Amino acid sequence: MVKGERTNMAKLEVHAGIDWTACELIEQIPGKVSGRPIVRGTRIMPEGIVNSFDMGESIEDIHEDWPSLSIAQIKRLIDFAHAHRGQPTR
Repeated sequence: MVKGERTNMAKLEVHAGIDWTACELIEQIPGKVSGRPIVRGTRIMPEGIVNSFDMGESIEDIHEDWPSLSIAQIKRLIDFAHAHRGQPTR
């Protein structure tokens, strides 16, 4: 593993501690994607969006990967994650 990969792995680990329940775009439904936080009305996990951005993908590239999400939704998920990094979960 090279230094850049370790840095990216550390970023991915930070997202695991985000409490997504406070984000209006997120829902958790028992039995749907194992009850994990997902973007409301989809099966998309927000960590995938944020991780892609943090690994260097542009918002436009992310939108191409997840076209069912609007650019505004993608930006909101990224902003929420960055604002809530490292905060304790309930």
